[in-house]
Formats: sequence, C-alpha cells, structure tokens
Amino acid sequence: MSHIDWVRKVCLALPHTTEDVQWEHNLLFRIAGKIYCIANLEPGLSPSKIAFKCTPEKFAELVEVENIIPAPYMARNFWVSMTEMDALRPPEIQELIRRSYQLVLERLPKRTQAELSGAAPAPSRRKNARKPKSNRTSEAKTKTKEKRKPAKKTS
Repeated sequence: MSHIDWVRKVCLALPHTTEDVQWEHNLLFRIAGKIYCIANLEPGLSPSKIAFKCTPEKFAELVEVENIIPAPYMARNFWVSMTEMDALRPPEIQELIRRSYQLVLERLPKRTQAELSGAAPAPSRRKNARKPKSNRTSEAKTKTKEKRKPAKKTS
C-alpha cells in the first residue's frame, strides 16, 4: 500500500472528511472546508510526503526528528511535513493526523461544530444586541422636545 492510499484510509475514516486536489499535486483532507492533512501526489515536485497541524509543543518536538521539517508556508501555524514516511511508526502518524483533525475541528465556529455533531446549535449571543428602548414617558419626551424649540422673538 502506498503512503497516499494509507493516508486516505486514515483520513477518510474521520467523520465529515472531504478530499480534493489543489495546487496541482496536493491531496487535501478537510473538515468543514478547513485543511487538516495534505498528501503530496507528486513526490518528485516536493520533498514532503504528508503535512499536518500540531500543537506548538508537539511541533517543537517533531522538527527535531530526522525527516520531519517545518511545513513550507505553514510552519507559523505549527504544521510539520514528513519527508519520509518511516520517520515515525504508522500508529504514531495516525494519532498525529487524528490530533490535527481535532485541532482544526476545535477552531471551527461553535455553530459549525454543532451542525457537524448533529446537535441543535446554541442560540447566538450577539455582542452588539439591540438595547431596549428608553423607558421615558411620553410626557418627558414632550418636555425634551419643547426645550429644543428656539424661543419666539417678541418685538
């Protein structure tokens, strides 16, 4: 089984995963449109075999491992790239891909998370919700309007 077939099997087993090809030779695995794993379909075009997101702590640990590098263009977001699939054992890679999926899922809007889980979305609490109208009486409003009227000139 090629590394592509293996990664597809791992990723497509995760709920709500979609896959598509982008940037000519990258197979992207997404949840709700957000990428959590990339597999390189053309190994000759890039040294990377697969790339995935991890925590800052795990990122620091993994880039110390031979054949794992900061992912080009994505390292600032704590993505690593494996240049060889034997850099880690398959169960470790599988767990890292699952964790990447989880990290991306957790960053989705709460409403999207609720939709994916099948739960009813919680009512939104808008920060700029309308404030209730003033409780001033109409008499007080009339007095305010009268104060604003310019005084009549008497000659």
